[in-house]
Amino acid sequence: MGQINQKPFSQRQLRVGELVKQNLGELFIRNEAKIPNMNSKFITVTEVRMTPDLKTARIYVIPLGGSEITETVKILTEYSHLVRKALSKRLDIKFLPKLTFVEDNSFEYAEKIEKIIKENKINDKEKKRYN
Repeated sequence: MGQINQKPFSQRQLRVGELVKQNLGELFIRNEAKIPNMNSKFITVTEVRMTPDLKTARIYVIPLGGSEITETVKILTEYSHLVRKALSKRLDIKFLPKLTFVEDNSFEYAEKIEKIIKENKINDKEKKRYN
């Protein structure tokens, strides 16, 4: 998102990204990364985007309820080595990608759009009533 003329992701990028996403989701649910002061059960991995060389994974996350998303990303980034170590025990791939955690604000964005649509519908009804 945000980049113009971005090349579509290759099948390999999509496949590895999905593999990383599934395994991260499972290890978070089982709290396998053992991140201090955090219960990873409440973290949802919404998307994983791999770089073309498959050496870096951008991991879009959202905590349950969407609260404290910045703090969650900060903690995950600080302890990404623990997450990576737990992931290495699950994945059998040539190069284990470097993990970059990113806030997923798409739900927040979708809520804003929905709110605007509802407000417009209400405004339309009000206009029709007076015309």
